[in-house]
Parts: sequence; C-alpha cells; structure tokens
Amino acid sequence: MNHFPWLTIIVLFPISAGLVIPFLPSTGNKIIRWYTLGVCLLEFLLITYIFCYHYQFNDHLIQLKEDYNWISFINFHWRLGIDGFSIGLILLTGFITTLATLAAWPVTRNPRLFYFLMLAMYSGQIGLFASQDILLFFFMWELELLPVYLLLAMWGGKRRLYAATKFILYTAAGSLFILIGGLIMAFYNSNEFTFDFQLLINKKYPLELEIIIYLSFLIAYAVKLPIIPFHTWLPDTHGEAHYSTCMLLAGILLKMGAYGLIRINMELLPHAHSFFAPWLVILGAIQIVYAALTSLSQRNLKRRIAYSSVSHMGFVLIGIGSITNLGLNGAILQMISHGLIGASLFFLAGISYDRTRTLVLDQMGGIGTSMPKIFTLFSSCSMASLALPGMSGFIAELMIF
Repeated sequence: MNHFPWLTIIVLFPISAGLVIPFLPSTGNKIIRWYTLGVCLLEFLLITYIFCYHYQFNDHLIQLKEDYNWISFINFHWRLGIDGFSIGLILLTGFITTLATLAAWPVTRNPRLFYFLMLAMYSGQIGLFASQDILLFFFMWELELLPVYLLLAMWGGKRRLYAATKFILYTAAGSLFILIGGLIMAFYNSNEFTFDFQLLINKKYPLELEIIIYLSFLIAYAVKLPIIPFHTWLPDTHGEAHYSTCMLLAGILLKMGAYGLIRINMELLPHAHSFFAPWLVILGAIQIVYAALTSLSQRNLKRRIAYSSVSHMGFVLIGIGSITNLGLNGAILQMISHGLIGASLFFLAGISYDRTRTLVLDQMGGIGTSMPKIFTLFSSCSMASLALPGMSGFIAELMIF
C-alpha cells in the first residue's frame, strides 16, 4: 500500500483548483485563462514526476495503491492504483487537456464556468484511469457526463441543444449497464460484497451469467467507444461542439470505453471475453469499412473527422478481440496514437473555421495558399491518420493485423 497519496492528489487537484475560479478577479478573462492553463501544466508536470520517480517500470503489478473507506454502508472505497496500461492514458489525458485549454483561448462567454468544467473533466478522466473499484469507476464515468453536456449545450453550434440532448440520453442510458453489471459481480456468491478489482478477478461465474455481465458492460462501452450502431451521437456532438471540447472527446473520452473493455471485460470476465472475441473482430472490421465510407460522404469537415474516429476505433476492437499480446499492445498504441492525431485534427479544423468561418468542404478550397502553415500541419496529421509508414498509426495497425 502506498503511504503518500500521490494518485489522490493528481485526481483531486484539477477540480479543487477549479473551485477557486469563482473567486478570481472579474476584470477581464486573461487571469482565468492563465490560471487554468497553469493548473493544467502543473498537473501534467506532477503526473510526469510521479511516473518518473515513484513508478517501477520493471514491476507489472498494480502500483501506488491507495484504499480509503469512503461510504461504509455500501462498501464504497476510494481505491486507486496504476499499471503500465493506465500510465499511457493518464499522460495522454494530461497532454491533451493542456492543449485543449490553449485551444479554448478564444472563448469569452462565461469563461469561469467553461474552464471549471474543463478542470472537472480532467479530474474525472484521471480518476477513471486510476480506479481499482467498479463503483468508483462508475462514479468517475458519470462525472464526465454533466461537464460535456454543458460544454456542448452552452458553447456549441446552432444545433447544440439537439446534440447535447442526444449525447446525454445515449451516454446516461449506457452508463446504467455499468452499474447493473458491477452490482451483479459484487453480490454474486459472496457473504461480503466487494467492488475491488483485485478480489473480483478471482471470482468464478457460470458461463451464462458471465456472458450476461459481459454484455451489460459491453453495451455501455459500445456507446462510449463507440461501436456501430451506437455511434450516431458522436458525429452530431463533434459537429456542434467547440473544437476544444472536440479535442477532449476524440483524444480522451472515446478511450474510456476501450479502457473499460480491457480493464473489466477482458481481465475480470475472461471466459465470456473468449466467447465474444471473434464477434468483436467481426464488428471491428465492419466498423472500419462502414465508418470510412460514411466519412467520405460527409461535407462538413468536423463530421468527416468524427466518422474517421469511429473507423479507427474499429482497429482497437480488432486488437482487443485478437486475444494476443501483440494485438492487445497494438490496440493500446492505437488508442494513444489516435488520441493525439484526432485531437490535432479537430484543433486544426477549429482554427481553420476561426479564419474561414466555414466547415463546408466545398467552400474551403485554396487554403494551401491562404493558410500554408495550417495546410501543412493538416496534411501531416491526415497522413498520420492514414497510417502512413513511419507514423504511429501505421505501427499500431501493423501490430493489430
């Protein structure tokens, strides 16, 4: 057990710092922007320091464990811990959130609430990737919903209320299945129920029950990842959200579904995963082709990038369904690679819109002449998304196949 609460600090620091924002001077928005950026940078540096000096990379078990009894009568523990899988996604969260804060610089309407919501998301995302308790995992999963809904509903485009409502209905309904599956696992065949990952990994279930639990979790991840046909909220959300919010959605939020699929379904329900693995591969292959073809038909730049994200998540499904070390490592690398590439593409789409005031591809001709630097960066990121040899997308997809 870790004696110094490093993980608790990095989980609670962003949202705690966000509570200070209402008390900052109200003269202009610069103080709020610089304060939020400073918090994000400090958090990212703290994460990097902890992983460099307090994490043992030659130890493959859960490290920096923390376990505090939070709500006794429901056995709800603040139970945290990380391994090599968590590290990459927590570092990705810190990096993307810092960049998204910079991308949000032009936001001038109600900046106090905007930046507080971003910091609340920051805490929820890190908390989810560090959770070692199903109930805490569910709590952090839910913590993401309200900030994204408000960021979309208040700072989105013309159809923002429609997109926000669709987002909250899909994701809130899907989240219930995490709670249902977690309660079944906690109470099954046990005198004292537990939500601890380390204890649940040793539990045995009848295959029929394990399949039901697996399906319950899979439905929730199918919405968040997303897996077709539960993907329709994503293009609408990306199409209407501010591009800083899109960076967080594409860079981090989609990875939460894949993380849960590996951390809970694959590790805690191995027999059901073996049963569903071939279907995941088939679904992934269909998703790659379907979403790619749909992406080509989109005339809105952000919707095109959104469908390409759905297509790329198909590779993650195939890697998880392969049940091989190489395929699984490829899926994890694809999650990190796509997080960086997807966030970059949405950032470039956003700053292009700021200059051209359009996202309609037919009206964006000639930007190579008017915006050569943005055009060059967009071309480079597009080739990375294409998985050009030598880039991270190529390495990840080669490992998966």
